[in-house]
Amino acid sequence: MDQPSTNAYSIRAVQRVCDILDLIQENPEGFTLTQVAERAAFPKSSAFRYLATLEERRYVRRDEPTGLFRIGAAFLPLQSQQLNVLADRARPQLNRLRDRFSETINLGILDRNRVSYIEIVESPKSVRLAARPGDRDPIHCTALGKAIASTLDLDRVKAILAAEGMPRRTKTTITSVRAYLSELDRIRELGYAIDDQENEDEGRCVAVPLPGIGLPASISLSAPASRFAADQVPAVAAELRRAAESLVKDFTGA
Repeated sequence: MDQPSTNAYSIRAVQRVCDILDLIQENPEGFTLTQVAERAAFPKSSAFRYLATLEERRYVRRDEPTGLFRIGAAFLPLQSQQLNVLADRARPQLNRLRDRFSETINLGILDRNRVSYIEIVESPKSVRLAARPGDRDPIHCTALGKAIASTLDLDRVKAILAAEGMPRRTKTTITSVRAYLSELDRIRELGYAIDDQENEDEGRCVAVPLPGIGLPASISLSAPASRFAADQVPAVAAELRRAAESLVKDFTGA
């Protein structure tokens, strides 16, 4: 009688662990045991054993009041290292874009339902739009946030909007979920996102996503609306897309 393949079993087990971790990292709000089993498509008893082991090793954490499983502390050093590498790889492209347009260029990631700025190359001009590294903004009123949201699944976008709300920042801020989802459809069609004085009065930004790098991220150009006209957006977006493609290839080695 043939003996079962230990290698085959080990690969399947690793694949299941990866499926669970991929699933949980998609939603910062977390999933219950039942949801993990259903979405990963294997028995609840198996899901429990995998989650218990991952929790013991701190790769996931369970919130006692709700029973929701979320990504755990063991990933924090890895994420920090990944962000440092991303910022280092992005810097030449961000500098090139800043020199090309003389405007502020930003790199942001999705962090706890908001956009976190991890690298900013400021405009040399005295009047400029510039956040600070570590600043965090909502996804509903920023170009960086919209670009990132356009790459997320619908359930996750809705969960973020429900958790964070859609407060009005300016008179043009999108505050309706339906209108925001329509905006994301438009962004997917165009390939870029616009913040047209939605986060700050007199500020205009355009952003493109960075797909395939293992975390939700985007790059953007920000400038005063008086200096960055709406009809300039498509040309700037095209340059951002070219920079994003180069950055993704450099970061992933593809």
